[in-house]
Amino acid sequence: MEVLSSRILIRPRDLGVSHHFYQEVLGLAVYREFGPPHERGIVFFLGQGFLEVSGSPERPPHDDGGRGRNAEIWLQVRDVQAEHRRLLDAGVTVIRPPRTEPWGLVEMWIEDPDGVRIVLVEVPADHPLRQDIR
Repeated sequence: MEVLSSRILIRPRDLGVSHHFYQEVLGLAVYREFGPPHERGIVFFLGQGFLEVSGSPERPPHDDGGRGRNAEIWLQVRDVQAEHRRLLDAGVTVIRPPRTEPWGLVEMWIEDPDGVRIVLVEVPADHPLRQDIR
């Protein structure tokens, strides 16, 4: 399989709340918008991929309290501590504050308005992911 492009799709309970979260709170740049104003879909740049927030859930929520647990988003950022402070000030639900994991990455977990888990990851300068071993 040759993957030419990819996109994560999220079908939130409340489009407006989720659009605000991803665009205003997280500060993701808009790639494109589509559909009528009352059902507008937005595709955000997500590093080298895309995140589409559109439509509504097709299935009723399971026994997870309506929280989205079938998807998680991994976002690499430059400074997890700075994002932690900024997102706390914005009222974002922080599931787990920043900490250095045994594998050397600094990770922090947050939730979007529908409970989709988002991990913010900082790759320290001395981490092997930053070294070109070719």
